[in-house]
Amino acid sequence: MDLARPRDDHEHDDAPAGGRVLVGLRLVLALALVAGPAWVLATTGDAVGHQHWSLAALLALSAVAGVVLGVTTVLAAWRRTGGRARGDRARSDRRGVRVLRATAAGLGFAALVVLAAAVVWLRPFVATAPALAALESDDAVEVREEAGWYAFVPRGGAPTTGLVYSPGARVDARATAAVLRPLAEAGYLVVSLKEPLGIAFTSPAQSAAAMDAFGDVDRWAVGGHSLGGVVASSFAADREDEVDGLLLHGSYPSTDISAADLLVTSVWGSRDGLSTPERIEASRADLPSDARFVEVPGGVHAFFADYGAQPGDGVPGTSRADAQAQIVAASIEALDAVAAAP
Repeated sequence: MDLARPRDDHEHDDAPAGGRVLVGLRLVLALALVAGPAWVLATTGDAVGHQHWSLAALLALSAVAGVVLGVTTVLAAWRRTGGRARGDRARSDRRGVRVLRATAAGLGFAALVVLAAAVVWLRPFVATAPALAALESDDAVEVREEAGWYAFVPRGGAPTTGLVYSPGARVDARATAAVLRPLAEAGYLVVSLKEPLGIAFTSPAQSAAAMDAFGDVDRWAVGGHSLGGVVASSFAADREDEVDGLLLHGSYPSTDISAADLLVTSVWGSRDGLSTPERIEASRADLPSDARFVEVPGGVHAFFADYGAQPGDGVPGTSRADAQAQIVAASIEALDAVAAAP
């Protein structure tokens, strides 16, 4: 018996209390990892199934991680109630090992928190009825859904000029249909990309795969809305030998591409709250001197596709139908210029 240190049956009370807090946090995180994907699926209808496969994979990963975390947390807590054996063994471990274990557990917990937050943040802005209606094939345009994109193919003959288009961040790939389909009706092949996780930066060279898939097209323009246009700008500047034109919808380049040999058209809304008129004006210095700028009076950021309102956007000064008619007309003129260039 150790007479120098009397035994206190409550000497470890603080440790169990701290353990209960940790168990509670782990169970809350487990619930969030499962609830996040469930919420995304419940609030987006069938949208996830029409995006890049990576989004569905992320949702599945989150749900599985949540179940595993919840089960392992409950089992570990149940084992601890069986006695002090585990605690005695932990006290006998070397301090360095305990530190490494605690660090690994902390990093794992942080990674799962990031995963849970990413699932919620990456929820797509879902395409509305006008876009979904534009996805129907008819005698003028065949609409093809592939693993990596939607293709709008004119039926009136083999198109020789095409556009590869990158949607804005977290925007349902289908939401671009009502704006892009009329370009196909005008005789141009149009490919709207399904971006990994809905973010163009995750696959900046994705346009190349779409271009390779349609080898009969002689001339290409690339373009996009918002963040999609930013990535398209860099792609076009890096591949001047393959790309002839750049079409920006409420967007601008992230770097100076003014020396690029490209036919550039920038279409922007005067009330855009995200790609503001001031930012569009500033982008003139980063684009070729002959770039064409087309203002859509009263237009806002969300008018370049059909996915409803967007947080941070401006207040429209015109109707969506009027704005999109102007966007389509300017876009067709841009492709006309690419097709007619010597």
